[in-house]
Amino acid sequence: MTIKPAIVPLLIATATLAAIGPGSAADDKKPVTVQGPPPTSVEVAMVTTGNVTATITAVGTLQADESVVIRPEIAGRIAQVAFSEGQPVEAGALLLRLDDSIARAELDQAEADLSLAKSNYDRALDIFRKGSGSARSRDESLAALQADTARVALAHAKLEKTRIVAPFSGLLGLRQVSVGEYVTPGQAIVNLEDVDPVKVDFRVPEIFLARLRTGQPIQVQVDAYRGEVFEGEVYALDPRIDAQGRSVALRARIANREGKLRPGLFARVSLVTEQRSDALLIPEQAIFARGAESFVYVVREDKAMLTPIALGLRQGVQVEVVKGLNGGDQVVSAGHLKLRDGAPVRVVPAQDS
Repeated sequence: MTIKPAIVPLLIATATLAAIGPGSAADDKKPVTVQGPPPTSVEVAMVTTGNVTATITAVGTLQADESVVIRPEIAGRIAQVAFSEGQPVEAGALLLRLDDSIARAELDQAEADLSLAKSNYDRALDIFRKGSGSARSRDESLAALQADTARVALAHAKLEKTRIVAPFSGLLGLRQVSVGEYVTPGQAIVNLEDVDPVKVDFRVPEIFLARLRTGQPIQVQVDAYRGEVFEGEVYALDPRIDAQGRSVALRARIANREGKLRPGLFARVSLVTEQRSDALLIPEQAIFARGAESFVYVVREDKAMLTPIALGLRQGVQVEVVKGLNGGDQVVSAGHLKLRDGAPVRVVPAQDS
């Protein structure tokens, strides 16, 4: 059979479509796979346990536990200096002796007058009992006896005042007088300091009043011994609040057996108001806020889970978590700003800062 030329192109086109058509329909029926976002690289930190303390820092000045300037109570010339400057001394030890020749003479005279007064009284009393003397004579002799007794006691006291002794044990300072010098009542001779223990006075803002109590430990540092920490304990709080500075004064004692600390030193004080052991701790940079709440991302099965937490005390760059986490949890410490709840993550090693 003969095919007409006009029909040939049409047959070729139909054959071509038949060859192409079935294959294209099959391709349209293949399932389409949607690729999710790649995991976000994050750094993580482990929730650890440790001790945490709440502290208040302040500054203060060290003072001697007891301090006094030795001064004479009576006038006189110094006969003996019985101490060495800067040396320890025991309570009751002789420090200074004034010339006591006048005091001893006055005592001898008072004792002689007392002896005479006693004899006069005995005679007056005997005569009165025999009915030959008057009651007035007896009373006058009794009054004279009592007055002379008082004068003897006064002379003894004056004689005692010529001996100046240490009122308590401590370290002596630098003396201000010399042998042979005439001193007057109240004149400074030497200072005496009891420096074991020492005291420190410091102030903290009144907003911390509810957290203050006696027995709280303190740590003290002084510039004279950099890097060394001295332990002490609060033993007194001033009952009055300073209205001008809005602060409360505290006083603490610090053991000073080695004698390193001296009165007058400037002190940096850390007052421990609260201590907890086995607290859950995370780095501060892992925490972020949304409104009034705090959150972290916890990594579970390679996903970042948004977790609300409750915070406690701060310890340097570590923060206590009192609710929301468990020991051993992993929290995102870097990269959390790019995350959302449930986002896939890839943990990478922490970079050295």
